[in-house]
Amino acid sequence: MRIVIALGGNAMTAADGSARPADQRAAVESAAEPIADLVVAGHQIVLTHGNGPQVGNLLVKNELAAAVVPPVPLDWCGAQTHATIGLLLLNALDAAVARRGSSVRTAALVSRTRIAADDPGLTCPSKPIGRYLPRDEAQRMIAHGQRWEDRGERGWRRVVASPEPLECLDSPAAVALLAAGYVVVCSGGGGIPVLADAKGSIRGVEAVIDKDLTAALLAVELVADRLIIATDVDNVVAGWGTADARPLGEVSLAEIEALAERDEFASGSMGPKVAAVCRFVRRTGRPAAITSLPCIAEALEGSRGTIVQSS
Repeated sequence: MRIVIALGGNAMTAADGSARPADQRAAVESAAEPIADLVVAGHQIVLTHGNGPQVGNLLVKNELAAAVVPPVPLDWCGAQTHATIGLLLLNALDAAVARRGSSVRTAALVSRTRIAADDPGLTCPSKPIGRYLPRDEAQRMIAHGQRWEDRGERGWRRVVASPEPLECLDSPAAVALLAAGYVVVCSGGGGIPVLADAKGSIRGVEAVIDKDLTAALLAVELVADRLIIATDVDNVVAGWGTADARPLGEVSLAEIEALAERDEFASGSMGPKVAAVCRFVRRTGRPAAITSLPCIAEALEGSRGTIVQSS
């Protein structure tokens, strides 16, 4: 099968969220093991990934150096983290697959995601990113054209647009690499947000696209048989934090969409993941899963995780 696997941030950092180079390398090497099992079983694998901690580190460097060198644009930060995380995944997966006696190799794509020029998020940025700063330090970044908001006692925080993903511009390259036998890493962090006009001109945008929604779009464009969103829990839980909490196993699209409409899933954590699998199932009629990394093979078989079916 052709499978798109979206790796959550826990696959890129230590258990406590630390994102030091050694932490990231160890986390990626651990994540590579269950993925390598799917590769040697003969499946075509496409990986997407989060990049929040890595972009966050670059933003801190921007802030500390703002008085010396201009801050690097957010789309450049995305491109840099694509390459960095791609390198870690290349090394970890190639080694894990080789230990299993296979010669399948991995390729990483720095990938762009097209958004609409009239997306409402571009005129009213609202997604907070990075750390809180005192007013004087935030003003230095505002002078470089960034948008920051006063968040009260905690300080000022940068806000950017979070537009809808419309097209993964580099999915044809992913298809070519899959046909050549590669495991493909692409569209990390939701992809680099870009605008494209009718003349073919493309430019980056200071924005952040939800990585899970882009994973769903990519899976549709690649005609994937399955979308698996790998996170740090085995199942989606309805009624989280209440006496009625229950893990979801196999559910219909209608059932999980009804739960989402009742705000059963937090917008900052499980909500986008549920929205992503629903989009994939609705558009393709094929199953999608949300589960932990160690359970992805069983999720593929339908025996573990939250499995969303079309009916």
